[in-house]
Amino acid sequence: MIAALPMYDRPEIRGATDAFWGHIRDALDQVGLAAPKTLTRDGDLWAIWQDPRLVLAQTCGLPFRLRLHDKVALVATPDYGLPGCPPGYYNSVIIARPGPLPAHPCLAINDPLSQSGWSALVSWLTSQKMAYGAVMVTGAHAASALAVAEGRADLAAIDAQTWRLMLRHTPLAPTLEIARTPPTPGLPLITALAHAPDSIAQAVAQGAAALAPAHRAALDLKGIVQIDKAAYLALPQPPDP
Repeated sequence: MIAALPMYDRPEIRGATDAFWGHIRDALDQVGLAAPKTLTRDGDLWAIWQDPRLVLAQTCGLPFRLRLHDKVALVATPDYGLPGCPPGYYNSVIIARPGPLPAHPCLAINDPLSQSGWSALVSWLTSQKMAYGAVMVTGAHAASALAVAEGRADLAAIDAQTWRLMLRHTPLAPTLEIARTPPTPGLPLITALAHAPDSIAQAVAQGAAALAPAHRAALDLKGIVQIDKAAYLALPQPPDP
């Protein structure tokens, strides 16, 4: 059995993430569901997400709707209490350096299969009737933000919870923020099809409720909500960058 919570697993809050998993594991044990003692923090994410031994993992909304939705079971969605977002939803922070943007700004994106870093950015650009130029794939939100801050790219879209954690632990200039995108369903928790998602969702909710206040604050975790699978699948597919 394996479990992974990689999406916001910064070193500064690793203790809180481990505590969260520990409470979930204890709740799973109480109902007779086997779970690993520790989280998996290495290996390919796609392999983890599709592993038939997967008890619980967090993924991004775009991989879920494009490739995973019929291969895994949707469990629930964490609520991080992000400003301007309904429970369980999130958005992206559009960042740029001060001053006018070029006619065809260079984009820094973490991954072509990122809802917050690519799909939301394309939708925002379309809403602004703004064309774009080159696209730089950086591999991580932090790397995209740094590319903008250093002038190697003109625009990036950063997951709002990632941005909040970055400003808290390794701050860039918050004046880089120029806009926020409309909310979309947050990063879902999934399990292998062979497992019972309702029982696992209950264990996750119990784990969240059992967290110490300091750990809950470190994770910004307000609770666990149910978002219908159709809400994820209804979002548009972005173009290939």
